[in-house]
Amino acid sequence: MKFIERLFQPTRMKRTFFFIITDIIFIAFAYYFSFYLRFGFTYPEKYQSHYVFWLPGIILFKIFFLAIFGMYRINWRFVGITELSNLMKSAVTSTLFLYGVNIVLRYFADDYCLPRGVLVIDAIVSFGMISFLKILKRLYIDLFSRKSAGKRTLIIGADLTSERLVKELTGSTYHKLIPIAFYDENLMRIGTRIHGLPVLGHNEKLDTIIKNEKIESVLINLPHASHKTISELFITLNKAGVDDIKIVPHVDEFNKNIAIVKDIKNLDIDDLLSREAVKIDYEQIAQFLKDKTILVSGAAGSIGSEIVRKLVQFGVKKIIGYEIDETEVFNLELTLKKITGPEQTAHMIIGDVRDKQKLGSVFETYHPDIVFHASAYKHVPLMEHFPEEAIKTNIFGTENLAKLSLQYGVKTFINISTDKAVNPTSIMGATKRFSEMICQELNGSSTVFTSVRFGNVLGSRGSVIPIFLDQIKDGGPVTVTHPDIKRYFMSIPEAVLLVFQAAYMGSKTGGEIFVLDMGEPVKIVALAENLIRLNNMEPYKDVDIVFTGLRPGEKLFEELLTAEEGTDATTHSKIYVARHEAPPVKGTLENAKKELQLALTEPNKIKNILKTYVPYFRDIPENQGKA
Repeated sequence: MKFIERLFQPTRMKRTFFFIITDIIFIAFAYYFSFYLRFGFTYPEKYQSHYVFWLPGIILFKIFFLAIFGMYRINWRFVGITELSNLMKSAVTSTLFLYGVNIVLRYFADDYCLPRGVLVIDAIVSFGMISFLKILKRLYIDLFSRKSAGKRTLIIGADLTSERLVKELTGSTYHKLIPIAFYDENLMRIGTRIHGLPVLGHNEKLDTIIKNEKIESVLINLPHASHKTISELFITLNKAGVDDIKIVPHVDEFNKNIAIVKDIKNLDIDDLLSREAVKIDYEQIAQFLKDKTILVSGAAGSIGSEIVRKLVQFGVKKIIGYEIDETEVFNLELTLKKITGPEQTAHMIIGDVRDKQKLGSVFETYHPDIVFHASAYKHVPLMEHFPEEAIKTNIFGTENLAKLSLQYGVKTFINISTDKAVNPTSIMGATKRFSEMICQELNGSSTVFTSVRFGNVLGSRGSVIPIFLDQIKDGGPVTVTHPDIKRYFMSIPEAVLLVFQAAYMGSKTGGEIFVLDMGEPVKIVALAENLIRLNNMEPYKDVDIVFTGLRPGEKLFEELLTAEEGTDATTHSKIYVARHEAPPVKGTLENAKKELQLALTEPNKIKNILKTYVPYFRDIPENQGKA
């Protein structure tokens, strides 16, 4: 039974063999039948020997030209104009070739010369039969599959991608979506048809179309739309009663292919918050990273792991990951095995940035050229309770890595910082500001030191979105600290690409604190409401939202720059550089580190020490945390 199952299981080789055999049969029949058509449904006796003489050559040359024009590499399901055009080219080319052979025979072997009409009729008949077989499955799908089970789907956005998606969705087993119509706001497209489906819009409201057409699912294909547009569209669709909303992902520099059915995904919170695709200098960055050995601390964290993956995509040949979390290292190694090329190596090392001796052995072994420092303690309330741990990792861990980079001749050191380092009101923010100051103080020698500040990244471990999703899964309530609290959000891939851009821009002089353009801040309560809607529930009705008050060290609004600093534009529209104050007086940071070292056993003294040395570090006003 298994043998029989394998025998009839479709494969590419079997499909090619099937087409070649059927084409041979059609070619032989068309050639024979062309004599009947040419001579009034009689077969002249004088040409009977011609059939046997010509048949092998006709079959050989027609199959050859069919193969040359790719007729045995097509997907039977998606045959279209391009494939039929290539089939026509094959027919014309093979006919012209045979016609030329026939002219030669006329001069050297006239007895075997064919009537010209037979060649022309043969070309038409064989083309018709072969093309009919090639489009047979497509005709079946177009005529019958739309009647099969599936959701009536409206496609928002009518362009070339939408046209291809309709072709692929018809009869697709991936999503079971049945395209019914398009919706577009381009007046030149409204009223036209794509694959027989109307393009609606203009005076017809979206919710009315959904009601009239009995739409069950919506597919959004707006690759250049802002997060605000997608968010407003989501709310409109949600109010119209559409629960199944899918979206075509943006095409990025690493995947320039036009979207296909497999790329379609469910709309999620990233789509509601993400912005237009980041434009960076890929070629210059690739050149900057080329042939370098690159060390990433915190390599298995949210930012660090994305840095590692992007380095692989940029073709970096040697990547060293340094990370203390062995479970996440294990998971990252599984991913790297799938994506690294044959000439790329990624060494993952378990270790702590606090362990200077272990770090020193890593530098001695690998001698990195570039260091991305993404290792840090980042949770604000926890660090308020354990300030000594923030000091050990965020300050002394950074110092260990930075001084070893100087010792071993690292060319560029990129410190990943945070918006919480601005006007810090928390231990975490103050220690990250201190790490920036360490990099500023050490810059100017053989190693270029640069810091990059940005806000919250979507979906990072321990961030608000995974917490909200768990609360929604449990039925609520969703807890928000304050109704007015706002945060900047950026997708992890976007943040990492801009970090690479900033690293390249700062690789000449260093000392900068680059600030990423985070767009408009998002109200956390609005974020919670949209997450509830994405899970097909109604905020405050199906899942409640409660306000718990600001946590220790937490601000209502995170700043990316202090008012005292200001900002200067750079050559990149999404990256600014902070006008930081003059570097600390020589020896000041050393005194601060000595005091902090002594205070590790008396954590209650740490905040006051940091207030002495970190500019603008202050406590949150008492009335700010009240909802």
